[in-house]
Amino acid sequence: MKIAIFPGSFDPFTIGHADIVRRALPLFDEIIIAIGINHQKTPCFPLEKRIQSIREAFADQTRVKVLTYTGLTVDFAREQQAQYIIRGIRTIADFEYERTMADANAQLAEHEIQTIVLFTKPELAHVSSSFVRELAAHGRDITPYLP
Repeated sequence: MKIAIFPGSFDPFTIGHADIVRRALPLFDEIIIAIGINHQKTPCFPLEKRIQSIREAFADQTRVKVLTYTGLTVDFAREQQAQYIIRGIRTIADFEYERTMADANAQLAEHEIQTIVLFTKPELAHVSSSFVRELAAHGRDITPYLP
């Protein structure tokens, strides 16, 4: 069984994130959307709201699960018996960061876990969680950017 995790804080989970998951579904038997909990950071959107919105977005997909984790992503992937980590890339800066993380995770996992990169659709490249948080902070409508 091919299991992948799609890790992130998803604060909030955007239409860009949802698009990556939907395009990855044909590649895997199961995708775990893994919300990382960093106790050093204060999220903008409550954890329960993030979980609920993701579950609602994928209510029609039995092969998508939503779980939370703390610690290293690669350790969580091992716990879930996932062989793949899915990452989305919007920009060159994202590529540099994700390449470094993929290399580190491969080494930590002794190359048992591979990172799969999907490029964001051009029309969604401007959508990021930080962009949506900024809009929300200024009282703007964020619903066009949420699934």
